[in-house]
Amino acid sequence: MQVKKVITYVAVAFVIFYLFTRPAEAAAAVNGVFDGIVQGANQLAVFFSSVLT
Repeated sequence: MQVKKVITYVAVAFVIFYLFTRPAEAAAAVNGVFDGIVQGANQLAVFFSSVLT
């Protein structure tokens, strides 16, 4: 349990460090993740509309 907590703290610290040292790249990474989620949701919508019609 302790290892999981330490890894979580290290990950959070890395994200905060990355945000402060490279904000433009961090924003691009977040935009990329959201774009991927939206694209995946659109693909699922196409799949289900094709199955249901």
